[in-house]
Formats: sequence, C-alpha cells, structure tokens
Amino acid sequence: MVAAAVMLLALVVVYVYRLAAGPTVFDRLLGLNGFGTKTTLVLLLAGAGYERLDMFVDLSLAYALLSFVGSIAAARYFERGGQHR
Repeated sequence: MVAAAVMLLALVVVYVYRLAAGPTVFDRLLGLNGFGTKTTLVLLLAGAGYERLDMFVDLSLAYALLSFVGSIAAARYFERGGQHR
C-alpha cells in the first residue's frame, strides 16, 4: 500500500509540473484536474492505511466534488473569453 501511495505521489509531481509550466490555460486546467484525481486516490489509500476508510471516503468524495466543480467553473470562465495568459 505504501508503494502505491509513493507511485501516486510521483504522478502528482508530474501534474504539478503541468500545472506550473502548461503553455495554455487549458493545459493548466488539465493538470489541476489530474492533481485532484490523484489526491483523491491518495486520501483513500491513507484511509485504508489508518483503517478509517469510512471517514476518508467522505473526505475524498467532498474533495473530488470540489475539484470537479472548480475545474468546470474555470473552464467555462476561460472559454467565454476570460483573462487570457
């Protein structure tokens, strides 16, 4: 289980790089979405490790929902001609 968490954290580093160095705003949004997904999985692994999966499932679902809504809101904002970088 620890090896899986380390692998997921290594993937998070890749998404953070995409988030920081993305050439377009939509590349950065993809990095943010991937970061949210992997963080949700890390929360679930932490719950399994602490043997409190019921509590961590609630936390990870809330985090995944907030990540999804934030990604959709940011994508719609930039699609409609928001601030371009």
